[in-house]
Amino acid sequence: MYRNSYDTDITTWSPVGRLHQVEYAMEAVKQGSATVGVKSNDTVVMVSLKRAPHSELSSFQKKIFKVDNHMAVAVAGLTADGRLLCKYMRNECMNHRFVFEKPMQVSRLVLKVADKSQVATQKSGKRPFGVGLLVAGADKTGVHLFQTCPSGNYYDYKAIAIGARSQSAKTYLEDNFESFEHASEDEL
Repeated sequence: MYRNSYDTDITTWSPVGRLHQVEYAMEAVKQGSATVGVKSNDTVVMVSLKRAPHSELSSFQKKIFKVDNHMAVAVAGLTADGRLLCKYMRNECMNHRFVFEKPMQVSRLVLKVADKSQVATQKSGKRPFGVGLLVAGADKTGVHLFQTCPSGNYYDYKAIAIGARSQSAKTYLEDNFESFEHASEDEL
């Protein structure tokens, strides 16, 4: 079940300075459904690959969730962890709207989610979230596309692909991301 004696606890460092639990969570993101996000000057588009259910009795799991009127999230990795973080994001947006009477900025919410993910990597009673999120939204500063990692890092992108078999999509996006800047929603 375990590869070595250093991966049984999140707070145990291996002799080479690695936290195996965080690496396992990052691997769960790599094995999740492929998810792609593309941003132009005024639009963000996200798509996610539906995997065929293994049984006739099972159904597809949703991979893209609405967080607020101006924000959505796509998940790659453990969908249950993605739903938990999405619920947290919805709650933070509702609290912000109630207190300040305006929608929450996308970057502020992504920072809160990244902080929550990072805290899970340093407490022994928790495990890291095994999900990568693509957060798309629009606020007064413009449109945004962020990626969060189980390690607590987050990045702002013009175009990104995560999940299984995403390398070919990343290569295509790297070659063509300049053409997305002035593209319409249909062109994206």
